[in-house]
Amino acid sequence: MDGRQDPFESDDMALSGPPDMAQEAFDAALLQSALSLAGNEGWHRFSLVDAAREAGLPVETVRRRYPVKALLLLQLGRLADASALRDDGDGGTLREYLFDLIMRRFDIFQEYREGVRAVLQAVPYDPALAAFLAGTTLDSMKWLAEAAGIDCTGFGGMMRINALAAVWAHAMRAWEKDESPDLAATMAALDTALDRAERYGILKPSARRKMDEALNNTGLPDHDLELES
Repeated sequence: MDGRQDPFESDDMALSGPPDMAQEAFDAALLQSALSLAGNEGWHRFSLVDAAREAGLPVETVRRRYPVKALLLLQLGRLADASALRDDGDGGTLREYLFDLIMRRFDIFQEYREGVRAVLQAVPYDPALAAFLAGTTLDSMKWLAEAAGIDCTGFGGMMRINALAAVWAHAMRAWEKDESPDLAATMAALDTALDRAERYGILKPSARRKMDEALNNTGLPDHDLELES
């Protein structure tokens, strides 16, 4: 024995001290294993038990944290959203910032490219998976829309979120076939979809976005004004 302890050898170790780091490492290892198997074998041709054993993770902990395989895709979506939302988008137009948000999501998808493509190939034959991904995609698009400053209020806001999901789907179809290292075809497809969305008024700025743009255009300094006594 060399005295070293596998951080995943027990449930307690996998979920404790510091918990967030341990859980992130656990989830990352399982996600990498599962999507690697998906890329090699197909989304429906492996189990969570297979992914756990491939990654050297305790099966009982995987069972508790991921009761169904589709939750791995929820985790992937959250990673992609975190990548997209990592800064506040100061500067640039709403459209430019939205373009950056969406491409940063693709940066994460690119890391798991073959596995994600396997999922996309399975979707037409799995209505439950299609419905699950549709719901999670709408949730992600709502986060991106609000971060970019799109008006998401009321019925119009709901329609704009759905339209943004269509923009994402259009770019995703291009990404699935895009073998270029710089994702040039994906960016071109996203540009085209955003142009169309802009023409149809989908990129309507929220009241807060309008106020921020108005303040930025005044040329006033960022520090608080001091009143003369």
